[in-house]
Amino acid sequence: MHMHYVGFVLELRETMHRANTSPLPMRFSSLFVLAFCLIGGSVAARATQPSFDTNYEITWGSDHVQSANQGTEIQLSMDKPSGSGFGSKFTYGSGIFSLRIKLPDKDTEGTVTAFYLHSHTDRHDELDFEFLGNKKGKPYTLQTNVFANGQGNRERRFFLWFDPTADFHTYKILWNQHQIVFFVDTVPITVFKNNTNIGVNYPSQPMQVVTSLWNGENWATDGGETKIDWSQAPFKVQFQGFNIDGCTSQNSNTRLCYSSSYWWNSEKYGALDSIQERAYEDVKRKYMTYDYCSDTTRHPTPPPECLQ
Repeated sequence: MHMHYVGFVLELRETMHRANTSPLPMRFSSLFVLAFCLIGGSVAARATQPSFDTNYEITWGSDHVQSANQGTEIQLSMDKPSGSGFGSKFTYGSGIFSLRIKLPDKDTEGTVTAFYLHSHTDRHDELDFEFLGNKKGKPYTLQTNVFANGQGNRERRFFLWFDPTADFHTYKILWNQHQIVFFVDTVPITVFKNNTNIGVNYPSQPMQVVTSLWNGENWATDGGETKIDWSQAPFKVQFQGFNIDGCTSQNSNTRLCYSSSYWWNSEKYGALDSIQERAYEDVKRKYMTYDYCSDTTRHPTPPPECLQ
């Protein structure tokens, strides 16, 4: 399967990445848009995408999973008896992990579409994208969260600047020894820096890439007040773009995955560049609806990473 490649700074510098046709938000600053358009236009290319079976396998609800377009597109569905999900065949210790996702255009209140990394340990590490369903015509909420050594409660919530049901968009997680960055298309929306030097736990365990479509009506919409309308079932979510750029890790030691021989671990990926930083601040100002750092009820004393 082929798709157009748009200039995202990480991808522009590493030609091995998959394509992205999603438009940039029109309300971002003209400087940001101009820079990305100039870079993206100069390197537009087409890339062959691997099939689902190359890196992933169905993990549950197999009778609710359908493959299309010679395995380059997967559909998860959920009805009252079951949801469904898939996961990577390997665990990883660093890398860039992304999927292209198209959400259902109907009443989806109470449903959760999740794309995340997690370790298989009691005190787990986890990096979450969670799409929280809503009534048709109301915006989906996109939530990010970071768990490290079993400690989470680092939610951030956003309304998107586009309709995620109208087309596929790319959702991406960069994880290295410097930082964790959640991207929507080309735009960073959450950054979690490695602040172990001030006592903040940082994800360092091997993690599997996982997706799922499941029943979260006890919390997902209006704090659990709005339940799933099962007359809308089945709910269906489409996925594309199944390549993974990551360091596989078969044991608990991920330090080998911090090697500079992996391009995503190099110093230039240790922080956002100036264009990304402006986009990040723009998203937080315009589209973020909740930030754990500002929640004084849950965190009377701000978490130390929030003060950096």
